[in-house]
Amino acid sequence: MGRWLDDWVGALICGFAKLVTGVRALWRGCEPDPRPRVYFANHRSHGDFVLIWAALPPVLRNRTRPVAGADYWRASPLRRYIAERVFQGVLIARNGEGAADDPITQMSTALAAGDSLILFPEGTRNLGDGLLPFKSGLFHLARAQPEAELVPVWIENLGRVMPKGSTIPVPLLCSLSFGQPLTLQSGEDRHAFLQRAREALLALAPREE
Repeated sequence: MGRWLDDWVGALICGFAKLVTGVRALWRGCEPDPRPRVYFANHRSHGDFVLIWAALPPVLRNRTRPVAGADYWRASPLRRYIAERVFQGVLIARNGEGAADDPITQMSTALAAGDSLILFPEGTRNLGDGLLPFKSGLFHLARAQPEAELVPVWIENLGRVMPKGSTIPVPLLCSLSFGQPLTLQSGEDRHAFLQRAREALLALAPREE
């Protein structure tokens, strides 16, 4: 299958995501930019990265790759095709499988090649409110690629569109809030950086009336 077919399938997925969610991209702290970035977001659904990917301008979308668990996305031929061919995802081995493939090296290689990444630092889907503690990967990636901008992205409502266990999406308006980019500060340790990144993401969440 040629790349044209992969692009066509990607366009279909993108159009469907926009139709179901009516997604709005709110660039509150930055503007779209082709430089390598890490878009890090809250995680409520397997559709999270699709929504961020679909909301980006096409010129950025073509160079933005989701970071996802290899065990889930390689579990069937269809998932493997979507993850590897359509989205060209950076698939990370979890649960000790394929440990020879270092996740930070995989992500750093993508950024060094000029691509951007979509990353979920909670590490797993959060079925509650707020945020789970961040895994250390975001810190190690920021240290390995200090030139890359880290952009917080708050996803609102997608957990209700695609609740856990659901195969049929519920039409509901969603929004994405893109915040001000972060970089690792000189001398900043892991705990301080992850706390700052977590607070930057929470600051984009809608306030209760």
